[in-house]
Amino acid sequence: MPKFVFAYHGGGAPSSPEEGQKMMAAWMKWFETMGPAVIDGGNPVGQSHTVSAKGVTDNGGANPISGYSLIEAKDIKAATEMAKGCPMVISGSGSVEVAPVMEM
Repeated sequence: MPKFVFAYHGGGAPSSPEEGQKMMAAWMKWFETMGPAVIDGGNPVGQSHTVSAKGVTDNGGANPISGYSLIEAKDIKAATEMAKGCPMVISGSGSVEVAPVMEM
């Protein structure tokens, strides 16, 4: 079955331990709805550094990612439907970029 990367943009760190627990519960509930399609739930990421021929910048780029997951889905349409359930999408605090993994 095809694999897809979910690259998360936006969101933010919880302001309290209670908010953190609430956020984690929402993410776990979403992952549970996708079941075995979740290959790797991934993790949040820190500030990215962009490496190019001009050098290295540590500004996170034009649209920095805030985390990632790896999932399986029948096709891109099915994967984007799954992404609509992301807590950041539902809350309006972020977005999910969905990209197919190219098997080599």
